[in-house]
Amino acid sequence: MRSRARRSRALGRLVFLGPGLTYLIVLLLVPLALLIGFTLFRRGRFGGIVYEVTGENFTRLIDPLYLEVLLGSLKLAGIATLITLLLGYPTAYLIARLPGRWKTVALVAIVLPFWTNFLIRIYAWIVLLSGPGLVNGVLLDLGLIERPLELLYNQGTIVVGLVYSYLPLMVLPLYAAIERLDPQLREASANLGASPARTFASVTLPLTLPGVVTGCLFVFVPSFGNFIIPELLGGGRSIMVGNLIRDQFLKARDWPFGSTLVLALLAVLVVLLLLQAWSARRA
Repeated sequence: MRSRARRSRALGRLVFLGPGLTYLIVLLLVPLALLIGFTLFRRGRFGGIVYEVTGENFTRLIDPLYLEVLLGSLKLAGIATLITLLLGYPTAYLIARLPGRWKTVALVAIVLPFWTNFLIRIYAWIVLLSGPGLVNGVLLDLGLIERPLELLYNQGTIVVGLVYSYLPLMVLPLYAAIERLDPQLREASANLGASPARTFASVTLPLTLPGVVTGCLFVFVPSFGNFIIPELLGGGRSIMVGNLIRDQFLKARDWPFGSTLVLALLAVLVVLLLLQAWSARRA
């Protein structure tokens, strides 16, 4: 009977865990194993893969051209993450201080853009920032400029697109961290004579630091690998890692080196996840 009970429990676990494990194996582990395997081979003369083991793909990663793309992607993603943090923290703090009914309304307003197709939202920015677009039209009507500004196809526009796209991913974890904060701690700090700025620096910010780290991770990871925003809002003039990987697979047909770039990108993301886990444990 004990063995029958153990088999029943094992069968029950398999029923519940089976779909998730199948998903992970088929759509994550198998493709990842293929990518790792492709990094060991070289590209054929006309594309494809020649199954000859080589380390050339890894040595190409330190080429100045690709290092420049990597550093440029880190810079743009880092700037976008910093701006979303500066905008998202006060927004999340104000939402957490709202009455209960208005909190729901504010949170729905934050996630409302996610109900619209991502490409449609990016094309809307093109309409707004183009030469005859709404922004230039308003500035011309107000007499602030004499001719349309070149607002599209530069790194600043890419940062604007990244901030707009991923700001909700910063606000939500910050809101959750601030909402869990015990208000009596801030009251105790004020009763001990601390100013609001000192209370924020000594109580609120340290206790919400896990939410800050999580929000930065949620924004930095998709920004670092994004290729749609640099392509559409940047006009392809500023190449990020995502664009480089896409070009290797779809244009250059260099699957081994594209797989190596993906592996390098995953390594960076794993390091960030480990840092996030370490900071969470410290907090």
